[in-house]
Amino acid sequence: MELHQRIVSAPVDFGAIRSEFGLASAYPAEATAEARDASDAFAGDRNDRTDIPFVTIDPPGAMDLDQALHLERTTTGFLLHYAIADVGAVIDPDGQLAKESGTRGQTFYLPDGTVPLHPPVLSEGTASLLPEQRRPAALWTIELDENAEPQSFSVERALVLSRARLDYAGVQADADAGTLHPSIAALPEFGKRRIEAGLARGAIGLRLPAQSIVSDGQSDGHWRLIVEPRTAADDWNEQVSLLTGMCAARIMLDAGAPALLRTMPPPAEAAIESMRRTAAALGVEWPAAQPVGQMLAGLDPNTPAALVLMSEATSLLRGASYTVVNGDAVAATPDSLQHSAIRAPYAHVTAPLRRLVDRYATEICLTRCAGTEVPQWVTDGLAGAVDTMRRSDTIAGKVERACIDLTESTLLAERAGTEFDAVVVREANGNRAAEIFIADPPVLGPCMGEPPEGAAVRVRLVAADPATRKITFAYPADNAAAASG
Repeated sequence: MELHQRIVSAPVDFGAIRSEFGLASAYPAEATAEARDASDAFAGDRNDRTDIPFVTIDPPGAMDLDQALHLERTTTGFLLHYAIADVGAVIDPDGQLAKESGTRGQTFYLPDGTVPLHPPVLSEGTASLLPEQRRPAALWTIELDENAEPQSFSVERALVLSRARLDYAGVQADADAGTLHPSIAALPEFGKRRIEAGLARGAIGLRLPAQSIVSDGQSDGHWRLIVEPRTAADDWNEQVSLLTGMCAARIMLDAGAPALLRTMPPPAEAAIESMRRTAAALGVEWPAAQPVGQMLAGLDPNTPAALVLMSEATSLLRGASYTVVNGDAVAATPDSLQHSAIRAPYAHVTAPLRRLVDRYATEICLTRCAGTEVPQWVTDGLAGAVDTMRRSDTIAGKVERACIDLTESTLLAERAGTEFDAVVVREANGNRAAEIFIADPPVLGPCMGEPPEGAAVRVRLVAADPATRKITFAYPADNAAAASG
């Protein structure tokens, strides 16, 4: 199914979703004042690395820039410098800003604006790695061999200076034209080799259509759904963050407690066997010895079979959480300390402006590399930070789904009875309705009847209700009227 769209928009008010999930947009005055007056607690101890020509890669318009990178090809492989905003250095652990961010947990993203983890004066201003601004950073230095496997890695407090602010589409266009910024000229080769290394480990990556809600650019408060294009540049840049998180986990585990990991349990064998049956039914060749990640990577993402199998693969990637490691150093890495989608120990350290736990894990790594003691505020606050993240992760997922459901049902509210071309992502099973994907507008929704999994079918919209945020399709299309009435 081709994902070409007409521009269809409708007025949508996301205020009710903010209220439903208790998302407070206003920051307390005292915490905002702390953010405005924040200063670098380690200003006199930083290594000046403003000589490194860093660049940032973010979505267009983003102001909370957590990461800046510089990657070079060497005679023995690659040298990566990755600067992360040093939030821990500008927040008083006993202050009101730390208390408020410790309650929020993360930045919540809604189509009409964010509910930020930190006041914008900090996250989009003095702590953000904006171009041509000297900023305090946690600077990762990672040396890699010809296969882009890390040989040495460390992190230190440094002063950095970003030279350019890039976005994913621009990086992809420059890569296609052979005109990449010199600071990331090695990124395509690096990214491809890191992806290959991940697949060799048994990592699992999904390339499902990503629904996004964007302004129609013409009418105030009017929104439309699009399928967000994912470029190779997205994948390459993601590998930089994944690599850094893997190095951070290794630093913490090798040094002993405390460690703060992002973990995911291994998929159940029954789930993998179910996927094998689905692949066989769809005519997709899957050798017995081939890991699921390699099978998925070999699919054409534009085919119905890929859409079905990648949708089913989401059942393999469940149970992600945060794990605090206490006690002595860990000599081996059991499954309980791994992230199964990455197939390695992993930690969140690259988005401290937007995610609470990164501040804690980064501080542990900084002190381990410096040979100093982990601060008391970190050890005392780990359990609370994990509880906050688990709660806020749940809310963030529900908020994202609610915004998409509201937009879908609003866009389709006046189109009951309309027929659509669709791909059947999941067949009906017991009390669970079938699930279908239509491309115009890009909607994933339940479908009555028994459409065959993986088939391209014609369905009819039975109902779309913005009040309940529910939509329903029916198959066969010519039976939909009977189903609704």
